[in-house]
Amino acid sequence: VQLVESGGGLVQTGGSLRLSCAASGDMFSVDAMGWYRQGPGDQRDLVAQKFSDGRTTYSDSAKGRFTISRDNTNNTAYLQMGSLKPEDTAVYYCDALVRLTRFKFDTRQYWGQGTQVTVSP
Repeated sequence: VQLVESGGGLVQTGGSLRLSCAASGDMFSVDAMGWYRQGPGDQRDLVAQKFSDGRTTYSDSAKGRFTISRDNTNNTAYLQMGSLKPEDTAVYYCDALVRLTRFKFDTRQYWGQGTQVTVSP
């Protein structure tokens, strides 16, 4: 299973960016896809996650500014980020909870390679 991210870059404060993450490989189903971020010296924190049943979770910092969406047909997740602030600067990682067979215990978490988002003052 591979996750390929795109869409990071440099943006000014108040600007917008859209991140994409495409999952591919031998998968029975993708139970959830999400985005985490990690700043320099920080731990990796959840930004947003969307489950296949439609449930969505956002961090407090992401609520009202970021929107996660999924294209279940293509196993692709998107993170639309708006009103960006310098403190949003981080490497953003996509993750996916992938069920490899029809059995729930065959669920594995996979990570993308990360994409840098830099918000200038």
